[in-house]
This record gives sequence, structure tokens and C-alpha cells, in this order.
Amino acid sequence: MEEGCHAQQASLLYFLIFTRYPKVLKFGGAAVLVSVFVIFGIGKLYQHWDDDPDRGAIAVKDGAFGESYSTPIYLNQGWDEADSLWFYNTTQGSGLLPYDFFLVLEKADSQELVRSVPNMDRHRYLPQKKTFFNPDALPVGIVKDTYQGKDYVGYTCAACHTGQVNYKGKAIRIDGGPAMADMVGFLKDLQDALVAALGEKDEAKNRRFVEKVLALKNDYATAKEVNADLKIWTDRVRLYNTVNNSTHDGKKIEYGHARLDAFGRIYNRVLQHVVNKEHLAGILANLRSATGRYLLNTSQISNVLADVDDVIVNDDEFAQVLKRLRQPKPDYPELSNTDMLRFRNVMFNSPNAPVSYPFLWDIAQSDYVQWNGLASNAALGPLGRNAGEVIGVFGVLDWQADNRWFGLSEKFRRFSISSFASGQTTKSTPIYFKSSIDLTNLKRLERHLQSLMSPEWPEKILGKIDRAKAKRGKLVYDSLCLSCHEVIDRSNRDRKVVAKMFSLQKAGTDKAMAENSVKYSGKSGNFMHTYQSTDVGTILLEEEAPAAAILTAATKGVVTTPDPDKWFIRRWADWLYTVAGSLFDNEIKSSIKAGKYEPDTTAEPFNSLLSYKARSLNGIWATAPYLHNGSVPTLYDLLLPAKASERCPKARPATFKVGAREFDPVKVGFRHEGYDGFEFRTDLRGNSNAGHEYRACAMTDDERWDLIEYLKTL
Repeated sequence: MEEGCHAQQASLLYFLIFTRYPKVLKFGGAAVLVSVFVIFGIGKLYQHWDDDPDRGAIAVKDGAFGESYSTPIYLNQGWDEADSLWFYNTTQGSGLLPYDFFLVLEKADSQELVRSVPNMDRHRYLPQKKTFFNPDALPVGIVKDTYQGKDYVGYTCAACHTGQVNYKGKAIRIDGGPAMADMVGFLKDLQDALVAALGEKDEAKNRRFVEKVLALKNDYATAKEVNADLKIWTDRVRLYNTVNNSTHDGKKIEYGHARLDAFGRIYNRVLQHVVNKEHLAGILANLRSATGRYLLNTSQISNVLADVDDVIVNDDEFAQVLKRLRQPKPDYPELSNTDMLRFRNVMFNSPNAPVSYPFLWDIAQSDYVQWNGLASNAALGPLGRNAGEVIGVFGVLDWQADNRWFGLSEKFRRFSISSFASGQTTKSTPIYFKSSIDLTNLKRLERHLQSLMSPEWPEKILGKIDRAKAKRGKLVYDSLCLSCHEVIDRSNRDRKVVAKMFSLQKAGTDKAMAENSVKYSGKSGNFMHTYQSTDVGTILLEEEAPAAAILTAATKGVVTTPDPDKWFIRRWADWLYTVAGSLFDNEIKSSIKAGKYEPDTTAEPFNSLLSYKARSLNGIWATAPYLHNGSVPTLYDLLLPAKASERCPKARPATFKVGAREFDPVKVGFRHEGYDGFEFRTDLRGNSNAGHEYRACAMTDDERWDLIEYLKTL
């Protein structure tokens, strides 16, 4: 799907820039070109200003799950101190909360700060000390971001893609490795902390919060301003958590540590921000109680939607709709909690298919990424993929009707670059994709990953590799694994990594993530009756459209919208650098997917997404738990069948604990029993540990151990 989309998008941009706006380019071209080189040069120098020898890492004593460790060490992954610190602290446009709020916010049940080392460690974020890029000693991947003159705390990709392995009091930090973070648990605790800070049950807590925020003397001058924003942001975090409450068939789906349904949450954010008044009215008109009674009549719906824009419902308008449903006027009923949940279930999809955070080494050299090959890495693919990621981690989306052109003609407005790229040229008023998303930094981060290598097994810490066993294991690997998992040279500058896709039937692993990516849909809003490209042709979106198609259209709009925070020359210089750099600096070209999967057809244009990919296994030792959904705790367990039988009495564990970082160098994975971690149950949808058994029952135990020894060498 994405391959065709991004190839057409690249051609489209060439056409627009060099044919529709030649006079603009001629007039400002020299200034823009000079600006591009200046920005690029200064940016490269700035990247190396933070070179703390420990890369900001600190020792932790009496940490979560009884773990203590010395200052983490780093393996040779191609990055030096400055490279790691720049990756950890480079902003991408995430706005979770006002920055001053996060600095002083207390936990709900104590005066301990939410950002304290013990609390962040409990949620398995990696604590850091103060460094040049991180003056407030925030954990890896949590940073200060600035948008429209205000400071926010937000995520970088390092928060989910930096791992750590502990062994006998020593710690190894893994750049680009999957995090152990429990983001869902953290966001729930954050909501509780914000609710408590309102002071409804403890006025002293509110007083302390307001006094500390004002003492910072940054974005707030009065207690009234602080409390007003506190209420707004509490409601936003609560809404996010409510919308993304994960269930299936009435059962709650818990993610736990080391997993997230990122795409499910990205889909929901996009659906919330593209819905228009007409489609929202339709949702409200079809709301029914458990007995089938309609909850709102036409007059009541009109009142609820008063002052809502026809083209797109922005954040403030959506909040106002919810407020009116909660605190109605006398002429229509208040919706109960159950009714509000029905509203949520009709408008959004449950993100109930959590998957492991992917590791990032070799991502810049891969043809397709994401567990089901959702994103092509060709052309502007990486930029669109990363923009979607920021949407999911709280990019501020100020999407609105595009009225920037004032008295200019409707035709001129419709043929802006972003409306053309996102397919909105048929619309009288397209969406203006104004947001906090930092495209320039996203491009720089993707380029930065080109030099990241997989970690090699550290024999001095985890024990020497038995080379004789590894040699025998290679024969097993060549027989059972090599046809799907190519062996590559981690340091080869010219390497390419081919994702070999396998249909759900052939892979046999849990279907939930792949099925959701294809089956989930939502109201298309302003994208209704727009033409969107796929690999097998152009589709015309209806009112109810595939969420994947809506997301693709939205990210096209985002990547073709210059940064609103920058002055004119800088804005266009950065944008041209980002787009041109993404096109010309990307060595991945469009190609068809490899593997054995169900192909896309004109009747089923997203069919190929009903599959999972096999990829090179270099560095696999540092990426537990295993399978795409983290359902198998160790490599040894992965080489067992999913269910025991008379012929195969050993099987993968049906339940195990997740959260500890203490490493098992024998079975290769994290400690998964004997502590109070998250209990992973494989009997729930999305959690199945079946599949990928390829002669698992036929292998002898000696062959399993030999194969594990070989896997350590990759």
C-alpha cells in the first residue's frame, strides 16, 4: 500500500514545486538555498555539544522488582557519547503536558514527584542525570518541546526504542533496543496525579502545585491561569485514556510492560481530528441505549453541535461537545457513563492488539517496516511513518479549515501543496495540517539511525560463547531459519534488509494486530469522496473508510505542511531540506514485497497487510520478549511448541511475568518468574504465543541449545 502512495507523493511534490511555483522559487531560491546550508551546518555542530562520558546514564539502587545496578555501560553500536545523547533528547513535536506542570507534578497519593527516579523506574523508563541537552535530568526519551511560544513535555522515539539488560548488578544500555516501558500504566498514573492536583479532595496539593508552577516564572503569571490550564490538560489526558481503553468482547486487554498498540492509538487520534460536523452528527443520531432507544433527537444534536466547524472538529470543539453531553441544557438528557462509552465505541476503535516495541538497528536499510510491513521505506516513507508516530505520542494537532488565503480564490486554496498531496483538491475548503510535528528533526533522526548497528553479545559480562556449539547451531540455523531470516553483516555500509512477509495462515502467530490494521475503519470527515492511491489503484473514500487510508492521507498532509513555528524563509528552507533530503538521501527504492502472503487486489487493496514479516536476527539476543506481540519470554521457549503433547512434553509458558530487566544468558531472555511483575496471559486475544514452530517438536534439546549458542553470535 505505502509503496505506491509514497512514489506518487514524490512525483507530486516535484510537479508542484518546479512547475506551479517557479516564480516563488526564483524570487526566494537563493535565500532558501543559503539558509538550507547554514541550518544543516549548524545542526551538525549542535548535535555534538553534549558528550557526557556516561551518556547521562546513572546507577539505580533498590529499583523496581528488587533490581539494583551500577552505571550502565555501552557496547559498540556505531554511536559515540554525543550520538546517543542527541538521539535521546532531540525533540520531534510531542506535547503531552505543559512542561512546568510536569516538573512539579506530584503523584496522586504522595508528595513524590511523578518524574522522580523511583517513579519513572517503576514504569521502566530509564533514569538519566543532568546533561547539556537534558538540564532537568528527565528519563531517556522524555524532553522539553516548544510550540507556539509554549513549552511542553513530550516523547522522543528513544523513550520506546532504548533498551537495557541487567546482569548481576551490571547494566548494559542498548541504543535502538525495545524499551521495557509501561506507557499505559504511566499515563493512567499521570491522569490520577493531575486529578489530585486539582485539589478537589486535598486543597493543599493544589496549593503546592500552583505555587511551584508560578515559582518557575515561565509560562504562567497567575494562579487562575495555572488552574484553568490544569483543568484543560487533565481533561485531555483523561479523554485520551478513555478513548484508548482496550477491550475485546467485553474483556479488558492489559498491555503491561514492553508493549503498546501504537497503530490503534494513532488511528484514534487521527479519527478524532479529521471528523467533521456532518459525520459527528451522524454518530450522535445513531446512538442508542441498551434497549435500542435513540438517545438524542435532531434538536438535541443541533444544540450539542452548536459552534462546531463544518470542515473539521478541532480539539476545543470536541471538548465542548463532550461537555454538552455531560452537562446538557434543559431540553436534552445528560448521557450516562455507559452512554458515553457507547459514543466512544461507535466513533473509535479499541486499540486491543499490543505489540513489542520494534528494535531500530537496520531500520534505515530495510525495505518495509512495522510488524506487518505496513510502511514502505522508499521515498518519503520514513518521513510519513515518523510523522504518524508523533501523532500517536501527543503531537499537538491544530488541524483546521484552511482559511489562510483570505480573499484569494477557492481554486488557489484547493491547490496548495498539502491539499494536493492529501487528495483534497475536490474540496471547497481543505484541511490545514498545522501541528507541532517537527519534520526537520524527524528527517535528521532517520538519517542518524543509518549509523546504528546491532549490539554484539558481550562475552565479558554475559559469558563466553561456546564456539563448538555455535558451529553446530549454524547447521541447524541454515536448515530451519536461513530461508526466512537472512544473515547480514551488521557493519556493511551497503547492506539492505529484506522483510519477508508471511500470511497469517503461514506464520500461525496471533492475528490481532494485522487484522486490526486492515479491518479498522472510521468516519473519513473531509477525506470523504477524495481519491487515495494504493499499490493496486486509486480508491474513492466513502463516509466510513479504512483507518489505514485515512491515516495515509493525513500524514501526507502533515509532511507537506511547513512548520508554522518558523519565520517564512526558515520555514521553507527547513521544509525543502526535509523533503528533498528525504527523497535524495534515501537509498531505499520502491519495490514489491518479498515472501509468501496474500497479494493486494482491487477488491482487497490492503490484503498484503494480513501478514507478518521475518527479518534478519542480528542482535536478537537483546530484544526479548519474542514474537511480534512479546508472548514468548526467552529464545529457548521460542524453540518449543506452543502446546505440550505426549510427543513433546515441553511447551512455551502459558503465563509469565514481564517487567524485570535481569537477564538470563542461558535461555536468553529476561527473568520471567518469581517477582511481582505484570502477568502475561497467552489465552487472551492479541496475546497468543502460537505459531513460528517450524519443526520445534522435531528438534532435540541439544539442537535447541546449539541453535541458541549460534544466535548469540549474530
